[in-house]
Amino acid sequence: MARLNLLEETRFEKLPVTVYKNSKAASLAVAARIANLIKEKQEKGEQAVLGLATGATPIQVYAELVRLHREDGLSFKNVITFNLDEYYPMQPDAAQSYVTFMNKHLFDHIDINRENIHIPDGRLNQSEIPAYCMEYERKISAIGGLDFQLLGIGRTGHIGFNEPGSAPNSGTRLVTLDDLTRRDASRDFGSKENVPTKAITMGIGTIFKAREIILMAWSEVKAEIVKKAVEGEMSSEVPATYLQLSDHVEFVLDEGAASELTRFNTPWLVKDCVWDSQTIKKAVIWLAQTVNKPILKLTEEDYNNHGMAQLATEKGPVYNINIDIFNQLQHTITGWPGGKPNADDSQRPERAVPAKKNVVIFSPHPDDDVISMGGTFIRLADQGHNVHVAYQTSGNTAVWDDDVLRYIEFAVDFSKSLNLETKKFKDLYSEARKFIASKKPNQIDTEEIRTIKGLIRKGEAIAGARFAGLPDDHIHFQNLPFYDRSKFSKTVSYEDDIQQTMDLLQQIRPHQIFTAGDFADPHGTHKVCFDIILEAFKRLRKTEAWTKDCWLWLYRGAWHEFEIHEIEMAVPLSPQEVVRKRLAIFKHQSQKDLPVFPGDDAREFWVRAEDRTSETAQRYDELGLADYEAIEAFVRWKFND
Repeated sequence: MARLNLLEETRFEKLPVTVYKNSKAASLAVAARIANLIKEKQEKGEQAVLGLATGATPIQVYAELVRLHREDGLSFKNVITFNLDEYYPMQPDAAQSYVTFMNKHLFDHIDINRENIHIPDGRLNQSEIPAYCMEYERKISAIGGLDFQLLGIGRTGHIGFNEPGSAPNSGTRLVTLDDLTRRDASRDFGSKENVPTKAITMGIGTIFKAREIILMAWSEVKAEIVKKAVEGEMSSEVPATYLQLSDHVEFVLDEGAASELTRFNTPWLVKDCVWDSQTIKKAVIWLAQTVNKPILKLTEEDYNNHGMAQLATEKGPVYNINIDIFNQLQHTITGWPGGKPNADDSQRPERAVPAKKNVVIFSPHPDDDVISMGGTFIRLADQGHNVHVAYQTSGNTAVWDDDVLRYIEFAVDFSKSLNLETKKFKDLYSEARKFIASKKPNQIDTEEIRTIKGLIRKGEAIAGARFAGLPDDHIHFQNLPFYDRSKFSKTVSYEDDIQQTMDLLQQIRPHQIFTAGDFADPHGTHKVCFDIILEAFKRLRKTEAWTKDCWLWLYRGAWHEFEIHEIEMAVPLSPQEVVRKRLAIFKHQSQKDLPVFPGDDAREFWVRAEDRTSETAQRYDELGLADYEAIEAFVRWKFND
């Protein structure tokens, strides 16, 4: 019976999928499988031939293999490895080289014989590559093929660097990288322009020959492409779909990467559901969007025709369900994000008391506050709350080098105009210009240049916060140490960041905390900053009474918004407030026009922000609620106790 239920639950999936709670649990399981393979081969006196991947996805797997070697005596003497790919051209000692990556995360820490390591050579002349690739294939075949192939998946659907258009029988070859792939790699290279346009990659046909293939994917960032690879039709547009042809493949996912699969995203389409309040809300909103109707116009026929007959039967009549969900959405809307004084707050997202709240808005980068919740920021200040803003990092990574020279030139000329000593400024300018001229891709700036870039963003943030209505003593620059430390080391302590945040919270004693809730990248600045706040707040909750009356609200950035069923507070903006928010964003001049890391979206940040909030308002309108110019959305973080 359990097997029948599983088949029903996974009937949209065209290959085996295993989902773990998080990437760490999944990585430990994959590492254990690799270790068992190595030991089984050792017992037989055979070699274990591994196909290995690079990127953020397998790092925890490699860390566990290193631990097993150091603590449990796992030997790699009988292991032969073939890496999937390498950028071209690429020097093996470059920071972005996959040789550097593999040495750093695995090979330098285990007892593998160096002659058993094979990584495509990015130093070749282009005329040498065809013969080299044939030899790479021959070496794999000569030792009996790959026992195990580890894969990640790119957002284009690539495996290895087999980009859209790759043939299912392709072999090792030189390929041209997709623009999205290069954009995703831009942080490693300092900008997209520095990312090589080509790579040498093992082909899909080569990967297919492996006796066991594990594709891993973590976080919501990969959820959309995972759904296409697992449930979509086979197509060269999504090369990973070709894995559906293999009898030896398994997708290993964390909950975020699996979140768009039908059995998790719309479970009512594949099985009977436990209809709790959140599932009902999600399903009814999904139904309204699917049939393009306002919630109050949904019929029993709509429910029956879209997999929701069970809900209609158990919780109906459907009109009562519709009214309940409509009212829940209506109650999320408030023009009083700090709570409406002297009002019945039983159906409002925020408390009425105290009428004037202490509020702290945490901004991971110096512009997240106005981009993501600028209208609410201004509204809170206008309504008389004691609002503070805390800029958690300097944001110095995202400033163009040209701006540094321009600001030093200004300082030189300004000093000269006042007959002040200019030698130090001139020396600084000369050193900065020399460094920038010879700067390598993604090379860490000098301390002086990082300071100048940070000050540029600090000045912009002050201007934005003042425009929103804050006095200077309510504008805090934490400049958390982890941000610059992480440029030099990936293993950093966050204790001083936590202590600094505890001190600030204790100083303000807020009734409301607003913080960024973009968790798709588990190693991204937003997630790290949130974890620091959460740990600081949890520690304070053990001793400080004020924390029991403090609510934590999450906002999201300019790229994505919460789903409608997730939103717990929706703050509508008038056309005039949208303009005020836009002007606050404009204070961040270094991020305007073309920022250093623009992401996938060519629109300017202010345009993205306006489009995002207007789209949220439009969705509310389409569901039958009031038609607002824009809506900023928030979700309340719930503590277990």
